[in-house]
Amino acid sequence: MSDESDANPVVRKGSLWRTARAVGWSFFGVRRSSGFEGDVAQIKPLHIVVVGIVGLLLFVVSLIALVNWVVAK
Repeated sequence: MSDESDANPVVRKGSLWRTARAVGWSFFGVRRSSGFEGDVAQIKPLHIVVVGIVGLLLFVVSLIALVNWVVAK
């Protein structure tokens, strides 16, 4: 018995910009279902994880910089 998913492997060709947009929208919490379905079909899960971690680090560093700037005044 062969499964259809074994016969037709998923080819994903998501760009860095598309991945960054998808992660950004998920940070914001707003996403259209059609955009989500397109992202699922084209973006590699590893890229989402890497861009998500980088986005999280940038967010934390920007919050720390903002707090230091406010406290220094």
